[in-house]
Amino acid sequence: MGKQVTRRTPEERKAQAEALHASIADQVQQLTDSDQWRKFLDFTRSFHAYSLNNLLLILSQRPDASAVAGFRQWQAKGRQVRRGEKAIKIFGYSTKKITEEDPETGDEVEKRLTRFPVLSVFDIDQTDPIDGAEILNPVAQLTGTDDHGVLVPLTAHLEAIGWTVTTEHLNGPNGYADPEQNTVVLHDELAPEQAAKTLIHEAAHITLGHVDDVDEYRAHRGRMETEAESVAYVVAGMLGFDTSAYSVGYIAGWADGKADVVRATAARVLAAAHTIADVFTPDEIQEAA
Repeated sequence: MGKQVTRRTPEERKAQAEALHASIADQVQQLTDSDQWRKFLDFTRSFHAYSLNNLLLILSQRPDASAVAGFRQWQAKGRQVRRGEKAIKIFGYSTKKITEEDPETGDEVEKRLTRFPVLSVFDIDQTDPIDGAEILNPVAQLTGTDDHGVLVPLTAHLEAIGWTVTTEHLNGPNGYADPEQNTVVLHDELAPEQAAKTLIHEAAHITLGHVDDVDEYRAHRGRMETEAESVAYVVAGMLGFDTSAYSVGYIAGWADGKADVVRATAARVLAAAHTIADVFTPDEIQEAA
């Protein structure tokens, strides 16, 4: 059976939002207790710990890079670098032992030469899973063809408060909010359902004030991403669609797998969720029949 549109009282909507947020912590706990999550952590921890200089090199060449490895390393992880992808150049480190004659004594002495060869690495978004390899990613893109009535009214709301919403082809992120240009950018290849969730997520960043201070966001990015995606999950649930396939893994990652971190965001998340939910008319707040 389809969805039946119902009118809820403010008290009912408040209770629904609280229940949705409480369910996030439970789902995060279940995920982080699972073998899937442990395998995923082992996968992410296996990446090389890059030096600060190399991190700066990576970000200067590919600002949206999230996980990088060499060509053969990716194959060992079950992924293949796509043909034609441009490598990210970093410096490696190696030493070579050589034997030289000491010019003063004539004795042979061993020395170690330090070398910093240029290496090629690739971001995970430049790779595809190898057929038959296990995909270790608890964050699954939403593929629904219905935007659940989100995109038009939420775009209008953001434009009314001074923001522009646009689409571009992005390498990596599903979307982002640019506080300098007051622009929200969505990836132009997202399915309508994923685009709707992403727009709610970016609207949450704006509503919560995360875009007001870029340095503050960088310093507390984990908490702020946890809050924004929690708002997206709650608002989507109030509008009748489930984003848990994407949201729970995303939130677990940014909350470091700690359900208590999710619970600690409740007051701010629920306040922002209600603010965004008020953009939609009561007839758009739905429940499954």
